[in-house]
Amino acid sequence: MEGTSLPENTRAELRRDLERLRLVRDQIRAIEGERLGRLAAAPSAATGPHAMVRLIARVFGIGIETADMLVNEALSRNLRDRRAVARYAGLTGAPDESGQRRREKGLARAGNGRVRRGMIQLAWRFLIWQRHSRLAHWFRERTADGRSSTRKTMIVALARKLLIALWRLVTTGELTEGIQFRPAGA
Repeated sequence: MEGTSLPENTRAELRRDLERLRLVRDQIRAIEGERLGRLAAAPSAATGPHAMVRLIARVFGIGIETADMLVNEALSRNLRDRRAVARYAGLTGAPDESGQRRREKGLARAGNGRVRRGMIQLAWRFLIWQRHSRLAHWFRERTADGRSSTRKTMIVALARKLLIALWRLVTTGELTEGIQFRPAGA
């Protein structure tokens, strides 16, 4: 009923929930502060994981958390080519070959699940933050039919292409057309 106060047990439970929320937020702040401190204290060398994190975090739409995860989980590994990068992340197809019959069974899921999930989430964010990039145009051209099944399939393809583009950026300095960066000091 409107206008009546909450029972005392309910108020006590809400206070406990808010206290737990405050504790979790403090822990998250401490973890983020430690990571930023490590990045700031790292030597300003042009190579290494800290430089990769700083470079990727400059791309609009990618935060420090995502950049740190990508570098530590995938991009700092010595992967030989773009196919190895996509396989490591589990963003490739799973072929089903039996005799003369060949078909795709869907996503392989044999790679790093954390990177795969992170890249798919990043791909959706990328469409918002980097809407004028070549990769976003590529996605929109292929999903013009508006079917959700097409968008789901193509977002995985975009995640694969984006991961390869980021790998090329940190290994060779090659920049995909239209990707926008934050200023170096920001």
